[in-house]
This record gives sequence, C-alpha cells and structure tokens, in this order.
Amino acid sequence: MPGVFDRLNKEIQDKQKEGGITPLDLADLPPALRKIMRLMLRELQMNYPRLREVMESVPEAERLSRDELDDALSSLTEQFWLIRIGAGEKAIYKVNLRRKEG
Repeated sequence: MPGVFDRLNKEIQDKQKEGGITPLDLADLPPALRKIMRLMLRELQMNYPRLREVMESVPEAERLSRDELDDALSSLTEQFWLIRIGAGEKAIYKVNLRRKEG
C-alpha cells in the first residue's frame, strides 16, 4: 500500500516531466537561449518567419545567424521550454510555462 511519501515522490517526478520554464530559469540560460526566450515571452507564440524578422531587428552585435537561431530553437524545443507545432518555415513556437505552485 503506497504511503504519503510515495505519493509525493510521484507528484514531484510528474512535475519534472512537464518541462517548461520559470522566470528564475532564465538566469541560468546561455545568452543565445535567454535572448530567444525573452523575445518569446513578449508574445508567447511566434511563427518561424516572425522570429527571423525580429532577430534581424536586433542590434548586429546581439543578432543570431540563421544557423544559430535554428540550433537555439531546437535546443529549447528538446528541453521542452518551447513547443513547436509544424516544421520548417511554417513552424509555430509557443512558450511552455510551468504551472504555478498552489
């Protein structure tokens, strides 16, 4: 018969699987990923062409190349901080925020 600690441990493991990002996690991100997440948090959802357009408007010293942008988006998607719907030029990216603790 499972006890209270077993149930709490299962809840903790389930929450860890949910992924997502909290504002405190932003400080630990590498600069390129942090830059993308800050952009994404302003709109919560952007398609790939819009992301490239916004990246082109960033000052040149802070701008990511297309390859760097693609790598950063892949990394954020693999870590479940962004959710990708579709692929290639038609991809839409959404921020995956964690549930707030009660």
